[in-house]
Amino acid sequence: MIAQTPLGIGLVGHAFMGAAHSHAWRTAPYFFDLPLRPELRVLAGRDPERVAAAARRLGWAETETDWRRLVERDDVDLVDVCTPGDTHAEIAVAALEAGKHVLCEKPLANSVEEAARMAAAAERAQARGSRAMVGFTYRRVPAVALARQLVAEGRVGEIRHVRAQYLQDWIADADAPMSWRLQKERAGSGALGDIGAHIVDLTQHITGQSISTVTGLMETFVRQRPLADGHGASLLGGETASGNGSAPTGEVTVDDTATFLARFGGGAVGVFEATRFATGRKNAIRVEVNGTGGSLAFDFEDMNVLQFFDGDDPDRTAGFKRILVTESTHPWASAWWPPGHGLGYEHGFTHQVVDLVHALADGRSPQPSFADGLQVQCVLDAVERSAAEGTWYDVTVPDLHPLADATTAPTTRT
Repeated sequence: MIAQTPLGIGLVGHAFMGAAHSHAWRTAPYFFDLPLRPELRVLAGRDPERVAAAARRLGWAETETDWRRLVERDDVDLVDVCTPGDTHAEIAVAALEAGKHVLCEKPLANSVEEAARMAAAAERAQARGSRAMVGFTYRRVPAVALARQLVAEGRVGEIRHVRAQYLQDWIADADAPMSWRLQKERAGSGALGDIGAHIVDLTQHITGQSISTVTGLMETFVRQRPLADGHGASLLGGETASGNGSAPTGEVTVDDTATFLARFGGGAVGVFEATRFATGRKNAIRVEVNGTGGSLAFDFEDMNVLQFFDGDDPDRTAGFKRILVTESTHPWASAWWPPGHGLGYEHGFTHQVVDLVHALADGRSPQPSFADGLQVQCVLDAVERSAAEGTWYDVTVPDLHPLADATTAPTTRT
């Protein structure tokens, strides 16, 4: 047996996304034949006790309390960034300049400026052999991958309509406590960036078309929220205290919901909705594509199924077909269970690892790239500007070449 070349992984962040990524790095080599062997080398977190406990639980060999020490380590080949958006640019750019590969959670950054800096750093690093990918994991759901294949094969014809929703309800209760996701300085935006970014990427990925123009509406329903136990001024700014000994509250500075219309470069029109106030909806992602030759519909609450209408079917038997996307011929499915034994949320992260590792081994640029992440960031920015100005707004992607050509001093290891 030929020994596999190890791929040393360093993960920054160990909460929800950190746990999902850890599971994927551990699981992928046991179900897929990988050209490189991921090794969970080091986990970084600010609190030494919490990060040590997370490392034991999630399977990491060592810990760091400063992400900079993780980036400097010679045994780390890839840095996985699972932190709030306000730290993405600093960590990812430093890692790329240190010669590491980078996987960064979505949205890529909190602003177009930061995302452009990251994409330019990735372009420079690629010339030196380092690769970068942004984590839009819903692309790796087999039913979504099949939808993309059918569109690319022309099975729906010319695309005319796109509809997309991402519905959650985790802050529908006005007494739900503050979190970093409700602070613009840390999250960049609310529902728009946190979950709207996913449906922007999904629809562009499935259709193969980019959004060119948008007009948006954004709203914040609850503007003050109670601070969670132990959260003080150092974590949550803008806190106030009600009279009569009431608990302090923090100011919500992001959107609770974002709705927008869009035009795609290929001529299709789209309707998008992202909200965390859809009472009763926990993680409902719905995408429908209507074309001249057929239609596709996907609902993450039934994630192993793709609905397909073939316009060539005779009227007498025409209708949406329910495709159970669990056959060995479907994307990634052959590595898992017998047909009909469905996959879950975590499998998208595993497929992300599989595709990333193969791209690194082949010397290819993994997809979606930081440039793709920048393009999504530009759509989000256009929606926000449009909502503020009450008008249609063009999506403009900045030219990366001046940034990519800029010389950057290499990181010095100590």
